[in-house]
Amino acid sequence: MLGLAKRVGARILLTSTSEVYGDPLVHPQPESYWGNVNPIGVRSCYDEGKRVAETLMFDYHRQHGIEIRIARIFNTYGPRMNIDDGRVVSNFIAQALRGEALTVQKPGTQTRSFCYVSDMVEGLMRLMEGDQTGPINIGNPGEFTMVELAETVKELMKPDVEIKMVENTPDDPRQRKPDISKAKEVLGWEPKVKLREGLPLMEEDFRLRLGVLKK
Repeated sequence: MLGLAKRVGARILLTSTSEVYGDPLVHPQPESYWGNVNPIGVRSCYDEGKRVAETLMFDYHRQHGIEIRIARIFNTYGPRMNIDDGRVVSNFIAQALRGEALTVQKPGTQTRSFCYVSDMVEGLMRLMEGDQTGPINIGNPGEFTMVELAETVKELMKPDVEIKMVENTPDDPRQRKPDISKAKEVLGWEPKVKLREGLPLMEEDFRLRLGVLKK
């Protein structure tokens, strides 16, 4: 893709990830933080793949003058996600609608920040249309533990559903929260949709596709 951008003189956007920060020792995570990543862990191919993609973007930018934009995306959710993609919001909503227990990976105190898709798209468009190369964090600084997320889904969608603790995967980051000072300053962007507003919109879409009527 970088070779193509070089040939045709295109501006290119890399949707990088908060995973480049690994299991962070700095909280919240600013773009200046280099991260704490295990390069040989069971899930490190994703982290390291995104990190090397950022490296290549800047190499092409420096050597060939390619116009690059890098967004470090934090957890995003919303309608039209794959119902069984394994992401935590999809899992909880699908489980609640199917009447299954919400499976929270231990210890349940690990945190994530969830950005609604319309806010994410707005941030990406502002980055792509502006003059900043990035990297710029695009995410919602609202921070929730996995237990808090499960409790919120339970309250909004199925109050009688059970919450069950299950074993976690290795190297699961304990904290994740974007410092969006740079996005506010150079893009004039910050998210507008709160989690409790976005979850019902995603629930409505999942209900339609799962064929689960609202009682």
